Amino acid sequence: MQIVRLALASLFNRRFTAGLTILSVALSVMLFVGVEKVRQGARDSFERTISGTDLIVGARSSAINLVLYSVFRIGDATNNITWDSYQRVAERDDVAWTVPLSLGDSHRGFRVVGTTTEFFERYQYAGDQTLAFADGVVFSDLFDAVIGADVARELGYSVDDPIIVSHGLGDVSFTEHDDKPFRISGVLAQTGTPVDRSVHVSLEAIEAIHLGWQSGVQTPMSRMITPDQARQLNLRPNEITAFLVGMKSRVRTLQAQRDINTYRGEPLQAVIPGVALSQLWQVVGVAERALIAVSLFVVIAGLVSVLISILTSLNERRREMAILRSVGAGPRDVFWLLVSEAVLLAVLGSLLGLGLLYAGLGVAAPWINERYGVALTGLGPGLFDLYMVLGVAGAAFLLGAFPAWRAFRQSLADGLSIKL
Repeated sequence: MQIVRLALASLFNRRFTAGLTILSVALSVMLFVGVEKVRQGARDSFERTISGTDLIVGARSSAINLVLYSVFRIGDATNNITWDSYQRVAERDDVAWTVPLSLGDSHRGFRVVGTTTEFFERYQYAGDQTLAFADGVVFSDLFDAVIGADVARELGYSVDDPIIVSHGLGDVSFTEHDDKPFRISGVLAQTGTPVDRSVHVSLEAIEAIHLGWQSGVQTPMSRMITPDQARQLNLRPNEITAFLVGMKSRVRTLQAQRDINTYRGEPLQAVIPGVALSQLWQVVGVAERALIAVSLFVVIAGLVSVLISILTSLNERRREMAILRSVGAGPRDVFWLLVSEAVLLAVLGSLLGLGLLYAGLGVAAPWINERYGVALTGLGPGLFDLYMVLGVAGAAFLLGAFPAWRAFRQSLADGLSIKL
C-alpha cells in the first residue's frame, strides 16, 4: 500500500505528462470498447430486423439473396412466383397466415412494396414489436400509400401528399407511373429496419399501375385506363415476388420448409429468417473483424505510450531512484514503484475512457437509433468492461516491468554522481 501511495504521489508530481498518458490510454480504450458496443448493437439490430415470421418463400436462389431482396430490399429476385403457388402454400393446414410481397418499382431511390394490410399486423421486429403509425392510417383506397419514417424525413412527406411511383429501381427513372398518382395515407413510426426506407402500396395498386404494359414496357393503352376505371377492374395479381409465412406450430416449420423446397409446381425456396440472417452476418463479418483489429492496435499504441512515458523519465529520475535506495529502499521497492505507476496509468486511463464512452453513448444512442436505425442495446457496464480494465492493467504490468528492471539495476553511485 505504501508503494501505491508513493506511486500516486510520483504521478501527481509529473501530472502533466501523466495526464497525457492517461488521456492516450483513455482514448484507445474508449475506441475499442465503443467499437465492441456498436458492433454488438448493430448485430442485435441486424438479427432482429424480422421476427415472428417462420419462413420466407420466394423463387429458388440462394438463401442470402432471398433475404436480401425480401427483407432488406437489396437486389432483385431471380424470378417471380405464381399466385397459384402462393395460394397452395397459404391453404396448408399448418399455415396460420401469409403476407405476399411484390417488388420491382421505386420512388426516388426508395423501394416500393406491394402487399396487403395484414403486413402491418403480422410484421414484427426486435422480438415482438409491431409496426405503428406516427401519423395517418393504413391504405384503404386503391391509390393510397404508406411510407416509412426515413422516406418521410428525407423527402419531407406527410399525410395527404401526392407521390408518384417509378417503374424499376434506382434514384433516377425514365419511366414513371404519373398517370396514376398515389396519396400518402399514413407514415410509419421509426423501426430501425428496412421498413423505414420503403413505400407500401396494395398488391392491387401494383397491378393497376401496370395495366396495359407488355413485357415491362409501357404502351399507349396503359395511359388510356384512368384511375377510376382501374378501381372497377379485377386486379388480382398473377405473380408476386415473395411472401412471409407464419406457422400454427413451429414444430411444423422444418417439414413445411422441406415440402416447399420440393414443390413440383415450380422451383420455390423457403428459408428460416434467423438461419439466413446468421449466414448473412458471417458474410459481412469480415469488415467487423477488421474494425476490431484496428481498434485493438489503437489500444496497443495507448499502452506503448505508458512504456514510453516511463522510459523517457528514467534518466531524469535516476537521482530520485538513487535517493530512494539511499534511504533504505531495496531494488524490489524501486521495481514495484515503477510497475505500480504503469498499472495506475493504465487503470486510470481505462476508467476515464469507459466513463467518457458511456457518457457519449448515453447522448448519442437515441440519435443513432433515429438517424441510422441501429438500436444500441446493453449499453450498461458489464463483464466485458471489467475484463478490458484487467487486460489493460495486466499488459501495462508487463510493459512496465522492463523500465522497472532497468531502474533497479542502476547503481547508487551512478545515480548520485553528477555527469557533465
